[in-house]
Parts: sequence; structure tokens; C-alpha cells
Amino acid sequence: MTTPIADYAIVGDGRSAALISRAGSLDWLCWPRFDSPSIFAAILDEERGGRFSVAPGVPFRSTRAYLGETNVLETRFQTASGELALTDFMPVLSRFDSARSMHPGHEVVRIARCERGEVEVEIVFDPRPDYGRRKAPIRSMGKLGLHVDCGGDAIVTLLTDAPLGAEGRARVRLRGGEQIHFSLTYACGAPAVLPPPTRHRSVAVLERALRLWQEWAARTKYDGPARDLVVRSALVLKLLQYSPSGAIVAAPTTSLPERPGGDLNWDYRFCWLRDAALTARALFGLGHSEEAENFMSWLLTATSLSLPELHVLYDLYGRRPGRETALEHLRGYGGARPVRIGNAATGQVQLDTYGEVIEAAAHFVRSGGEIDRPTANMLCAFGREVARSFDRPDEGIWEVRDVPRRFTHSRVLCWSALDRLCELADKGHVPKADVDVFAAARNRIREEVETLGWSEQLHSYTRTLAGADVDASLLLLSWYRYCPADAPRMRSTWGRIRERLEIAPGLFRRYYGGLTAGEGAFGICSFWAAEYLALGGGTPAEAEEQLDTLLGYANDVGLFAEEIDPASGAALGNFPQAYTHVGLINAALSLRDRLERGKREAERARAQLPEARP
Repeated sequence: MTTPIADYAIVGDGRSAALISRAGSLDWLCWPRFDSPSIFAAILDEERGGRFSVAPGVPFRSTRAYLGETNVLETRFQTASGELALTDFMPVLSRFDSARSMHPGHEVVRIARCERGEVEVEIVFDPRPDYGRRKAPIRSMGKLGLHVDCGGDAIVTLLTDAPLGAEGRARVRLRGGEQIHFSLTYACGAPAVLPPPTRHRSVAVLERALRLWQEWAARTKYDGPARDLVVRSALVLKLLQYSPSGAIVAAPTTSLPERPGGDLNWDYRFCWLRDAALTARALFGLGHSEEAENFMSWLLTATSLSLPELHVLYDLYGRRPGRETALEHLRGYGGARPVRIGNAATGQVQLDTYGEVIEAAAHFVRSGGEIDRPTANMLCAFGREVARSFDRPDEGIWEVRDVPRRFTHSRVLCWSALDRLCELADKGHVPKADVDVFAAARNRIREEVETLGWSEQLHSYTRTLAGADVDASLLLLSWYRYCPADAPRMRSTWGRIRERLEIAPGLFRRYYGGLTAGEGAFGICSFWAAEYLALGGGTPAEAEEQLDTLLGYANDVGLFAEEIDPASGAALGNFPQAYTHVGLINAALSLRDRLERGKREAERARAQLPEARP
């Protein structure tokens, strides 16, 4: 039986991540990086993918939670005879820890402890490296653990104090207070550090991980609606940021289907430029300046490599990803095929990416950052490219794979790119040499959008110039300061989007088209609706209601996939999805700002009232 996507939780260390089911099965892990071939991939094929399961060997009920504001997961299993707690995490190290002693470069720690009574624990260790293309034998090396050859110089090692041999299966009976420990490590091209799987060592690395995650979460500057889920979303973004470079992957998975049993299955283990401005705002808005600046550093380095053109997506080091291929040997999640690695969208033209990059740079400056001369010149080069090319058809934000079109959203993002450059030049952050060119092109784009991108028949902005349908990305026009949220044209556009794209209370699809048939509601689009209302398109109460409705679709540990099934509420698509969590954060930030602004206005109004006479 296929495990529901929402039944998974994530642990990670900023370089890779593991998905662990409610049943204690580690069903997805790519090492050494997010975009590396998998070691375990049962989520994509229960027979061929491989898993690492630790759970009671008898019927059980389970609950789980992250331990406070951390990325340490605890699953509790209740059986007829007792209770088992399973703690899962990837150790994280401070610079001081790394310099003081040797630690594995890549590790998953699992601790199973009997909390009461007696529990028989079943262990299944079945690694299948290279997306299940290798059935690598497990070699028992005595005290050096179980070794798995992953090809080349790569070795996966499992050290445990459980009686687990080369067959990879065991049953262990634990009584109250007893526990077993697992240290799963990866090494390639260098001597492996093999930590002893002892209680002392497990407790030490657990306490260190808890402390570091708690310290990081405590730096979140947010005191507004839904703080718990906002902090959880920040922790997700931290997990998905590849710490060596600063890139943020869209999701740690590939090919979890947007349409159950269908072929809308994509590899999201890359960084999309379309996410740039929204991600920068989310990180800066929560006070996580170091992560935001690392992301900006990656972004500006990656985009400089293809100047003046931009790729749609980049790999973790800012390079163009390899070609898209299908893994024909894998059944796919729930039978959804093909399973893809790589992403063909890298070759598309998406003009909105220029606006995203320049808007992200503007957020960086507004947050106190400084742009050096080479970066300023690069941004102006992008502006010149926009001024030359804004009227080209493109594949747009939704990456259509048939015919390029003149998307309104792409035009507005070109407008945003030029408008922000004019602002940056006016404040001395970029050269003024091209300002007249930028301003002229910006004004031409606005005239075009207001005539061809507006339909008098629909009383709405349209998905494409001279088009007759709408698109949820039009909700971003206010976010990019193209049109105030309370302007008549935006209000009527909002009404038309609700009429045509709201498929369940609070849930919105992207648009109607051949590629979207059968897919669910898009999480990010639904959070855009909440943010649009918070920006002034509705009342604070309406924005809060929309946000609360969406938060109810988080899974039990606060995670979102890319999409939501409007009928069942099930999670669809790659998981967890950075873009959805970014949408949650930004909607909450805008609602907080709206509520605080309302309080200040009320206080000023009270202060202006004449004092009552005695």
C-alpha cells in the first residue's frame, strides 16, 4: 500500500535530507547532496527503491512531532504490550564542533527506546544505491559495521548495537528503559569517520543538534499570526538550503505526482530563479539575514555565469542542470510514471526571472545590504536585456511545454525589473547611465498591460495579453507594486479569480489548461490569495480567515507539499515544497504588518479624540 505523502516528515543537515514515514521507514535519502542519486527510494518504488525501517514488529498506532522548534523528529509507537519512541535526525555541527573533533561528513542517527512495557522492534536495512539500479550486497565488517558499496569510492556504513547482520533484517525485544542506536554514514574518496553507536555518543549528538536548532529558531523575528507554523516553515527553508553554496532547492524529492497516478512528475532538487524575490523577502522578513545573504550570494554568482541571459533553474553550485531523463525501472509513487531526474525546464525562456532576480536584489538593499560595482553593472546588463526582449513570448511562470505565449505575469515582472532598477539608480545603488532606457521600456510595458492585459469583458487582468482567461499569478501584481491591492482593477481581478479558480473554500488552482487537468490546488497560489487580501485587497479578517483555512491543510508536523487535493485534503507533488512554505511565511508577514498598521492607526485616532470633560 502506498504511503500518503503527508505521512512523511523530513530530517536533514543543509546538504541532504531524508523522508521518514509515520511507520518509521526511511524511504528517501540522496547522498552526499540533495541532487545525488538515492540510497533509499522506496517512496518511488516499494520493491526496488530500498528502505531503512525501524518499528514495532506487531500492530501499532503512531504519533509524531518535532522536538520543539527543531528538525529532530520523534515518532511514538503504541502497541498492546508497550510504547516505543524513535528519534531521527541528521547531526548538525557548529564551526567550533567541526574544528575541535572529527565527525562523519554525512550521517543519520536513529535511536529506538522502549518507554514502557515491552516492544519487539523489527529492523529492515535494505539500501539500493543509484535510484535502485544497484542491489549492492551488505558486507558485515564486525565492529566496523555493515558496509554497502555505492559505486566508485562511495561507501555507506551502518553501525548499530542491535544484532543486525549482512542479511539486513533483525528483531530485537526491548524492555522499559532499554534502547538501541543506529549511525548511518556516507563517505567518498576519503577515510570514513565511524562513530561508536553508543548511548553516550547518541545522547551527545542529539543534545548538540537540539541546541543548535533551538538557537537558530530563536533568532526568528516574528510575533504574529500562526507563529508555530511560520517558525516551522523557516526551519524547512533552513533544511532545504544547501549550506556549502547558499542555494535553496525547491524540494528534496523528485517525481511525487501532482496528479495521482499521472505524468505530472518533476525533479525539484534544483533552485528556480522564479522563487528568488519571494524567498529573499521571507528570509529577510524573519530576520534570518545570514541565510538570506548566503542565498543572494549564490543567486548573484549563478546568474553572473550566464550574463546577460538567465537560465530558469540552476543546480546547487549555480550550474545548468543535466538533461531530463526517465528512470524506466522504477514503478513511480503510486504507479505514477515516469520517474524523472533532471529537468527540461532549464532550456525554457521565462522572462519573469529577470524581475525575480532584480526584485531580490532590491530586497537585499532594503534590508541593509550593499551592492558592489560588478553586481550593479550585472543588474544593469539584465535591465538592458529586459528592455530589448520584454515583448518576446515565453513559457512563463508555469513552464508550459507546448507553445510560448505573451504572459501578463511575465510582462509585469519585466516592468518590475525596470522599475526597481530605476529606484536603485535614483538612490545611487546602480549606475544611472541606462535609466532613461529603463524608464521608457517600463512605461511601454505598463501601457501594453493596461490595454492588452486587461479585458473589459471579464473586468479582469488576463493570463495572456489579449487573452480571455485568468491565472492565479495575477494575484502577485500587488506584491510587485504594479497595482495597489485595493485598486478597482485588482479587486475585480480578484473576484474573477475566485469565480474561476477557487475549487474549494480557500483553495486555488493555477489556471485552466491541458497541463493542469486533474491536478490539485496549488499551495503557493492559495497563500498568494491570503497575502493579496492582507495587502489591502480585503479586510484583515478576510485575510486571516483565508490563512487559517490553508494552515488546516498542513500535515501533523506542519509540512506542505506543492499541491492539495481539494476533495480529500491530501498532499500532492514534491514534498516538502519550499515555495509553499515561502508563501505561508510571506502571507503571515503581510498579515502581521496589516494588523500592526491597523493598531497604530487606531491608537492615533484615539489620541486625536478630545478628552472627556469631568
